[in-house]
Amino acid sequence: MIDRVGSARVVRVTAIGIGAALTASIPLTFPANGGPSELDSVVPGNTVSPGLAQVLVVPSNAPVVVALLLAACAWFALHRQWWQAVTMLVVPEVALAVNTWLLKPLWDRQLDDHLAYPSGHTVHMVAVATTFACLVAGLRARIAVATLTVLALLAITPAMAELGYHHPTDVLGGAAAAAAMAIGLCWLSDALHARRDA
Repeated sequence: MIDRVGSARVVRVTAIGIGAALTASIPLTFPANGGPSELDSVVPGNTVSPGLAQVLVVPSNAPVVVALLLAACAWFALHRQWWQAVTMLVVPEVALAVNTWLLKPLWDRQLDDHLAYPSGHTVHMVAVATTFACLVAGLRARIAVATLTVLALLAITPAMAELGYHHPTDVLGGAAAAAAMAIGLCWLSDALHARRDA
């Protein structure tokens, strides 16, 4: 019988593996000449008006994501959970940096004048949500964060496509990459914290 720690390890490894595999496999669908893939056609164009799209992308806008990040850090600090507060601050920024400097150049998907895959706005948003969910103790809070994040992804995906910021697969890959990195980095933080306490 697998104990609780072993079960948590299996869940983490599985989640990281699925996220990494999805992030790495989506580029296999990209056309050689660039542009949208067949997967991108799953979210048809012109599903939202440009005005509505501007509203729907708000959850992924940098000022909103940074405000949520700082609020999450403050929440842990108010509860005197200093290690969690620092982890909350560091993990999403590391995930964003890895995406910007490693993943985007690796897959080199051009859209207009920028590298589009994985979506950096999506990586930042999902990394903040995933990190908070990994660090917070309550199951209800985790479920609430997961639900809100999925709803935000459903809103921003067609909006980003409509505004020409990203293809839908950029958002999907960004979400997968962010979840994998945040879970892995939080796991590393837990291990360092346990070692320090020991």
